[in-house]
Amino acid sequence: MRPLTRAEIVAHPQFPAIERQIAEHLIGIHLRTPRLSRLKASHRKWLMTHSLFALSLQRRDDDPLSGLTATRFVEIVMKLGAASRNTATAFLAELVAYKFLRDIPDVPDRRVRVLETTETAYDAMASWFMGHMACLDRLDGGSREAMASADQRIFRIAQPYAARHLVEDPLWRDPVESIGHFLWSDLGGMVLHDLIARIPGSLTDEDRIEVGPLSLPELSHAYMISATNLKRMFKKAETEGLLGWQLPRRRGAMWLSRRFVEDYFSWQSAKFAALEEAFHYALSELNLVPAGTEPQQFLLTGSRHPA
Repeated sequence: MRPLTRAEIVAHPQFPAIERQIAEHLIGIHLRTPRLSRLKASHRKWLMTHSLFALSLQRRDDDPLSGLTATRFVEIVMKLGAASRNTATAFLAELVAYKFLRDIPDVPDRRVRVLETTETAYDAMASWFMGHMACLDRLDGGSREAMASADQRIFRIAQPYAARHLVEDPLWRDPVESIGHFLWSDLGGMVLHDLIARIPGSLTDEDRIEVGPLSLPELSHAYMISATNLKRMFKKAETEGLLGWQLPRRRGAMWLSRRFVEDYFSWQSAKFAALEEAFHYALSELNLVPAGTEPQQFLLTGSRHPA
């Protein structure tokens, strides 16, 4: 089983269907843990969350000062230009207050604050990863989800690898303006997931893709977004002809432009390709060799990583 390339992923006839599948999966995570979802629902917070989670997973038992420290996290955020030093520090404090991060006790150097993710945060990120593995499996009949479920080391190696590549990828880090003005807004990412969850499983060549009735007040209530913020997102998109409704005053069926959907798909393909590469990197590091494409079949030929 060789890695799928980004070009193969985005051109696959099942790509619209897996985009809808992952959108529904991410909406499900939001509904189960809405507070946690709010902390990564803007793209800026997504970049910070995946960076700090990757740092946490890279902690080593033989180095008590390794892993996620406030200093390392702030340095990464500043390098990315994702936020100011004060914003990054406040973000960490917010995660600690909500019990998504906790201090590691008995650190030998009291000047260094070492943090780790709590079980709630870990489970949510693992669910995010598994949802994407299931989608990739749908493209080629692979066994990524089954393999990652059977061996958690795959997730622990793959997430930092994918996070590092994505935060350095201009396509992912700086989404085009057609979707970017949603993504840089708080919970704008959830709005995009909701829109994509409504698209047909296969797309025609028409310039407009109908997604059915959509009420902004219902959207505001579902994702706890202020009506003002939501209207601003949609007003800009409507003005640029990226989406609209069949009838005046946002009534009737809503439509998305082909440009809007294709820009979103192109951006998402960067994430799927990074996760695909990360999965195969983890297999290589663990010397795990897939046994064909049958689910739940794999060979263990050795390991260089502890559990």
